[in-house]
Amino acid sequence: MKTIAIVGTFDSKGTEYAYVREIIQGLGVNTFTIHCGVFEPLFVPDVSNEDVAKAAGADIKEIAAQKDRSLATEILAKGMKNLVPQLYAEGKFDGIISFGGTGGTAIVTPAMRALPIGVPKIMVSTVASGNTAQYVGTSDVIMYPSIVDVAGINSISNKIFINAAFAIVGMVKFEYTHKIEKKPLIAATMFGVTTPCINYVREYLEKEGFEVIIFHATGTGGKTMETLIESGFFDGVLDLTTTEWCDELVGGVLNAGPHRLEAAGRCKIPQVVSTGALDMVNFAGIESVPKEFQGRNLYKHNPTVTLMRTNIEENRQLGLILSEKLNRSKSATVLMLPLRGVSMIDVKGQPFYGADEDEMLFSTLREQIDREVVELIEMDCDINDQKFAIAAAQKLVELMKNNNKEVV
Repeated sequence: MKTIAIVGTFDSKGTEYAYVREIIQGLGVNTFTIHCGVFEPLFVPDVSNEDVAKAAGADIKEIAAQKDRSLATEILAKGMKNLVPQLYAEGKFDGIISFGGTGGTAIVTPAMRALPIGVPKIMVSTVASGNTAQYVGTSDVIMYPSIVDVAGINSISNKIFINAAFAIVGMVKFEYTHKIEKKPLIAATMFGVTTPCINYVREYLEKEGFEVIIFHATGTGGKTMETLIESGFFDGVLDLTTTEWCDELVGGVLNAGPHRLEAAGRCKIPQVVSTGALDMVNFAGIESVPKEFQGRNLYKHNPTVTLMRTNIEENRQLGLILSEKLNRSKSATVLMLPLRGVSMIDVKGQPFYGADEDEMLFSTLREQIDREVVELIEMDCDINDQKFAIAAAQKLVELMKNNNKEVV
């Protein structure tokens, strides 16, 4: 019989958790309870808060005595992150659910993120309708709005509790047995303005027997790809759209953080990299563009997205950043430059066409790339030219074969 871990603060919300436990057990599924509150629970759990604190190298009695909510949250979150994946590996549960406000959400979601992708995870939270990036990260945690506070069982919370319980039971209890043929996995990055390139790449590689997983380079996409590369999911990486570095450098809204473009090289995964969409920084609506950029080349992509053309100096800095990242690589690495444009709107006649800006980017890369570490290939076409896409795909296949990766 399947088992669902019910995790939360059984001291302050014990009544609500006992109710959810009853619902889940009534649906024919076992429960495994983990208490991560500071004080004594309203019912005896399978795993105590003492166990959780111990997993973080702390004592729950000392935590309670300090009466420091922030410190308690930090320690218990650490303990949960250490303990919950261990309990899952031991076969204690098949899915996990929790309910809470900001504190409970902050304690439990780090543990959920630490579980493998595919393990059912539901966090019913008062903050689920806002910016959930800090809670979800690059995982598949499902954030479920609680609508009202998780405080008592009333006509609204009752329905939320029931729906959430049914959802986690459904994910755990019902299985689809169709198996997807195992193929070597390739990660690829795409933006709207590099879509034709990646479509050519995917079509070619799928015919060659590979499975291509595409990540939209919107910040979260890049972070997720880096995490999955680190976790060993991929046999090769086609990182042709590195635009997230523009937002990281200039202050756009789609940045992927300072460690973008590191995982493949560090984990010795063959990679082919390019300069896709390094011509643009992303902002929200036109009114959101900072005042200091009002005189720049702006392009209204749609009502909620405004693009700004990167200038010559920014392209110089982007060249330095990419070079520094790629020069660290411990894997077979190729950098490909599309000399006639890095995006759909960076070609002659389009709003972001900038020969000087692109030349600064390319010349900086030529000067800074360590040719003993990175192979440099230049092509006299734009990034969305079919010739460029196929050449990039073929090069990656070559690198993977030379790296003794299993290929079809």
